[in-house]
Amino acid sequence: MSSEYDNSTAPCAETSPLTEGERQSMEVDIACIGFGPATGGFLTTLTQAWNENPGDPAFESTVAPGMPLQVLCYERADDLAAGVSGVVTQARGINASFPALNPSEIPMAASVTSERVLYLLDPIGASRRSGLLRFGDTLLRLCNRLLLKDHAFELPYTPAFLNKHGGLVLSIGQFNQWVASQLMASGLVQIWPGTPVSAPLREGEAVTGLRLADQGVDKFGCPADGYMPGMDVRAKLTVVGDGPMGQVGRALNQDKVKAQDWALGMKFVIELPEGDDAQALAPGTVWHTFGYPEPEIFGFMYVHPDRLVSVGIFVPSWMSDPSRTVYRYLQHYIQHPALWRVLKNGTLRSWGAKSLEESGRRAEPALTGDGFARIGEGSGSTNMLTGSGVDEAWTTGTQLGEAVLELLRAGKPFTQENLAATYETRRRASWVESGSRAAENARNGFHNGVVKGILGMAISGYTRGRVFVKSNPVSAGRQIRPFTADSPESRQLNKAAESSRAEGRTLHDALLTVRGWPEIDFDGRLLITQQDALLIGGKVQAMPGFADHVKFRNLQLCAACNEKTCVAMCSGQAITEGGDGLPSFEREKCVHCGGCLWNCAGENVEFGAGAGGLHSAEN
Repeated sequence: MSSEYDNSTAPCAETSPLTEGERQSMEVDIACIGFGPATGGFLTTLTQAWNENPGDPAFESTVAPGMPLQVLCYERADDLAAGVSGVVTQARGINASFPALNPSEIPMAASVTSERVLYLLDPIGASRRSGLLRFGDTLLRLCNRLLLKDHAFELPYTPAFLNKHGGLVLSIGQFNQWVASQLMASGLVQIWPGTPVSAPLREGEAVTGLRLADQGVDKFGCPADGYMPGMDVRAKLTVVGDGPMGQVGRALNQDKVKAQDWALGMKFVIELPEGDDAQALAPGTVWHTFGYPEPEIFGFMYVHPDRLVSVGIFVPSWMSDPSRTVYRYLQHYIQHPALWRVLKNGTLRSWGAKSLEESGRRAEPALTGDGFARIGEGSGSTNMLTGSGVDEAWTTGTQLGEAVLELLRAGKPFTQENLAATYETRRRASWVESGSRAAENARNGFHNGVVKGILGMAISGYTRGRVFVKSNPVSAGRQIRPFTADSPESRQLNKAAESSRAEGRTLHDALLTVRGWPEIDFDGRLLITQQDALLIGGKVQAMPGFADHVKFRNLQLCAACNEKTCVAMCSGQAITEGGDGLPSFEREKCVHCGGCLWNCAGENVEFGAGAGGLHSAEN
């Protein structure tokens, strides 16, 4: 058994290009990995202090005497607006950094003006719902005129722990670009997009910098025309803000605490027509939903200025069913009567997807070490009770920025002890920490069913985490319900596989049809195929000269896998099943969501440093 994606068949498997030839090296004061909200907060804190007093001796470089601090940031995606998330946030940390912030200065930003929480019933009967949920839905329908509108029940108020009133609706791509423009104008910071980092540099337990990914290699990483070994960037401080899927962050997590709960978030940006009923949706309108298309799936709708709407869903790891074709689920979601009423005449502008680490503080790794500090989502800052992560990530960045300024002014080195005494102390005393403690066990109940999960989340929210449901979750890939070869699930999977081969469609798209979900009636405007969505406002830029960043360690495990969840969860359909039952990977379609990594029950996927990302002005 062999495949071009099996590591053992790589022609240079015995002689890695990472050990060949001499690498160029450079020294900087501070090297940052990943440009997201956390790194934006860190760099903003430094540049604001620099702008206030450029003559501060603390800003003199130790590697280039007489020059200001040499601060470089390396971003994998080839555009600083390649973030893929529309968000709603209380913006406590963001507003603290920009006290005079006017949302109109940021494209697609608006102050939150109204919020609703909707429980969506299944209007077509295809959803997998327990007997208890079906009984509850029946009771609601019996009271239809009083409680339901468009197959949706609106909670009488937004729970306090979900409330974002007075906060901001943002496009992360636009927000990142706005922040980057200010940082670059300061002259203190350099940001390099399209520059993936392959590994941390280490001396013992200390981190001494980072290594950029090799360029001019083939898909296996073997030297090809124009081969250029990745540069070693040596730094006094390495700031790890590359998110939960970042190569460096995961390398530093070896044999340590790991996240167990994940979700794949996917969204559409939809332009609403003028003069439509949807005009009643004012910018800053926020809808939170749960219950459909499957009970475990949470959804959202955020209204931006200029008739743009971000609408999306989160498919979690605790959804035990292996059929996780998120794009198809998202199309069914927007057609729910409660949403379709306002979206049906819209036009799809773009789409995006990313994995979210939903363990929060439970998966918090070491925040500091000799020569490095972690910030953002990869540091366990996301609050899964409030459904908030951007403002928390930004705030961890500002806390590290303040700590670095303190150490620079005191002339102290970036040791683990010094970083813990400054950065960690700030973080432990902040609202980020108190919120993460309250949320630490908020999602436990979902491992034992949706009803228990919702009740557990509510109890945890109203008691600020003092009362919670106990749980002992297994790794994300093993949360999928196993089934035998002669089970109904297996028969459905076999039928879907036959349909997939006969009709040339993806396996899990066919599986949803076999399970009773209606086919999507494409209109070429809002309801389009996933491959067409890749070609409009969500293009992938797979720059040449880099190795494939998704590989499969053991193809025998792939052949024996019944669920094929890496195929189902692939956001861009970059992983498909071949006629031999083995997975194939197309780098040109990968949106770097990382869903394949945490969905693999056998932990058989390697997810390495990769360039590229989504191109979308609205993401």
